[in-house]
Parts: sequence; structure tokens; C-alpha cells
Amino acid sequence: MAITKWILDPAHSEMQFKVKHMMITNVKGEFRNFTAEMNSDGKDFIADSIKVNIKTSSIFTNSEDRDTHLKSADFFDVEKYEEMSFTGTSMEKIDEDNYKLKGNLTIKGISKEVELDAEFGGINKDPWGNEKAGFSLTGKINRKDWGLTWNAALETGGVLVSDEVKLSAETQFVKQV
Repeated sequence: MAITKWILDPAHSEMQFKVKHMMITNVKGEFRNFTAEMNSDGKDFIADSIKVNIKTSSIFTNSEDRDTHLKSADFFDVEKYEEMSFTGTSMEKIDEDNYKLKGNLTIKGISKEVELDAEFGGINKDPWGNEKAGFSLTGKINRKDWGLTWNAALETGGVLVSDEVKLSAETQFVKQV
């Protein structure tokens, strides 16, 4: 059985997150520099071959002050932890287009298992003959599980930043020949 390697097309991929701010609205951010690769056996994608590396310093929330704070030791500590990563462990097919992707997410040297919903968009050829595969991913994590514990109490009760972080990614992969 032939194994096919697929590499992320960064020009057609994005990785975002949302966090509740002041308990009233969501603030959206993204990581702008990440790589990913995976393998396929011709029928399915192989979960334990899925590897993602994310440059923590590439965080962007449309606020320079907030980005600087997120890069500090209060959050991602980018000086000490230049990357975070995800390594797949299983990919359960729910139906023709939907999967449960499990894997280990490592942030600040702490690895925890996460489960993501993965929607397979299909495979198609671009105008230059490159075969591409698309996936949409969503999930939730508790940031405190990775030592991202900074917060501030609000005068009216509650906290400035929620513990729950909603994750989403739109990914396009190029088949390697």
C-alpha cells in the first residue's frame, strides 16, 4: 500500500481562536505562522502522521498591546517556548465528511490530549494541476490545562478572560509527488 504525503498550503490555510472577554464578547485571534503535514494510505488520512507546528510569536489579535502581553511569560512565553505543536493519535470517521480527530497538543512544554471535529472538504485539482485536500477543524480547550492562567477579576464580578478557548482552522494540503 502506497503512502502519500500531504503538506500544508499556508496561503490557503488559517488558524484562529476565540476567547470570551469581560464575560460579554468574544475576542478573536490567529497564529500566522504554522506548518503541517500528514499522510494518506489512498483511502483515508492516517491520524498518527498528522503533525502541526505553530510559531507562538506569530500570534495576532489586532491589538499590539494585547499581542505583546500574550507573548509574555503571563501567557505563551515566546522567548522560552518558540513553538507549540499538535500530533494526531486517532481519526475516527463519523460519516463520509466528518471525523473526530484526537491528538496531543503541546503548549509551554505541557502535552494534553484534545479532540477536534474535522470536516473533510474533499480533494480537487487547482488550475496548475496540484492535487489539494481541505479540512475545517473546530474544538474547545481550557487554557489553564496548559499553564495559561493569567487573569484579572472584574469589579462587577467575573473575570477578564474566560478559561475556555474556541479553536478553528481552515486547512488546505498539497499532495506531494
